[in-house]
Amino acid sequence: MTAIAMRLAGGAAAMPLLEGLGWGFCAALIWGGYLAFARAGVVGGIAPLDFALLRYGTAALLVLPVLPRLGLRDLGGIGWRRGAVLALLAGPAFILLATWGYRFAPLAHGAVVQPAVVTIATMALAVLLLRETIAARRWLGVGVVIAGLALVSGAGMGNAGAWKGDLLFAAAGLLWALFTIACRAWRVDAWHATVAVAVLGGAAIIPVWLWLGDAPALAAQGWSVIATQALVQGALSGVLAVFAFGRAVVLLGPARAAMFPAMVPALAVLAGIPVAGEWPEPVQWLGLTTVLCGLPLAMGLMARR
Repeated sequence: MTAIAMRLAGGAAAMPLLEGLGWGFCAALIWGGYLAFARAGVVGGIAPLDFALLRYGTAALLVLPVLPRLGLRDLGGIGWRRGAVLALLAGPAFILLATWGYRFAPLAHGAVVQPAVVTIATMALAVLLLRETIAARRWLGVGVVIAGLALVSGAGMGNAGAWKGDLLFAAAGLLWALFTIACRAWRVDAWHATVAVAVLGGAAIIPVWLWLGDAPALAAQGWSVIATQALVQGALSGVLAVFAFGRAVVLLGPARAAMFPAMVPALAVLAGIPVAGEWPEPVQWLGLTTVLCGLPLAMGLMARR
């Protein structure tokens, strides 16, 4: 009986681990797919403003019913002023920069530059603004990441304007890093931040799109393409991925959950082969591998126990 009880206890203890791994991989897979579908959409003629509408318009419709439960008066405890700041950082401006970059640079650039800049900028801002202490080995990882970025970006320098795309990707990554720091400083959980960004982002982008958007051009993409992008950009990336990552953090802890963003570059590049039809150059594979080796070190996943 004792042996059976021990087995049952061990199995019960393993369930949160398995569930956390499942949620974390779900988030990473969605983020990788979002980058690949964004590149495919831009190549297919979808404008960055259309992406902003599909992402935040869809996300707003999905989360709007729960807003009254969180509290309309203070936006679920966040406050409308802070919610507006979060929406400014992780809202339409972010997706406009992230998709605009694909007009100049290929998928491999966006798949590597955005997640890497998020990691590096978040670390630097945490030191400067939150007074956190970061071990020297993590800064060594930052150096490895920068070297990988140089390989990935350098391979595309023959493409006219590729550097412009890299700058746009970096700007998008910086906005997300600022969003992360703001959430940490204000102690805003992932779900409340998602609701605030979705609602305020949707409220901001819908009138702008009605004023400046090209409805006939978007409609010409076909309803299947529009529905697919709305699903990937809005429902999956804008809502489900954030919730999934939040669950992974709860079940696994921040250190273990931090491995999932490190998977995004590889998943995005792999997803881009069937979705966007893009194969990275050999030197970009090397750069991607270098970044993937540096990211876990930069995030402290290889620290001594």
